[in-house]
Amino acid sequence: MPYPPPSRALSAPRRRSLLASAAGGALLAGCSSGSGPSEENGGGRPSAAERARARAARDSADLLERYDAVLAAFPGLAERLVPLRAEVALHAEAFGGGGGTATPSPSAPSATASASASVTASASATAPADEKSALSGLAAAERALADRRTAALDGLPGELARLLASVAAAGAAHAYLLTEGAR
Repeated sequence: MPYPPPSRALSAPRRRSLLASAAGGALLAGCSSGSGPSEENGGGRPSAAERARARAARDSADLLERYDAVLAAFPGLAERLVPLRAEVALHAEAFGGGGGTATPSPSAPSATASASASVTASASATAPADEKSALSGLAAAERALADRRTAALDGLPGELARLLASVAAAGAAHAYLLTEGAR
């Protein structure tokens, strides 16, 4: 049985249709109107996620410099520090930064030579006078960075938050290994 035609002819859109299309249009215009902060700065202002990723890359690069300074000052620590340094270099790469120079391996005779070649003249990369202080300084730096990264997780998109949490956990493990081995 066929349905009867509507009792009135539709000459104009209904009120609900107009409201729905107006709301949808406002949402689309709000998302792409160009009046957001990134457009005001010529599209040059990075998002919060991009800023977090860049900061994580810088932090990993700074930590890498600390490892390199300690390795240059105390070549006897190479077997213990080179694997941790290699992970920090991978963290820097994962966040989009350069991982530093070639990652030295503990079995390579030039492990300390390649590590010392990448030492920069930054003030944060100066090594303490003795090995125990150097290790505790690295452990403190790893712990502080892991804490900052954990605190920065709130509000980040899923994949970046997972990466940051994973690297923070690795940093906490590095701090543990550096302090436990010093005892």
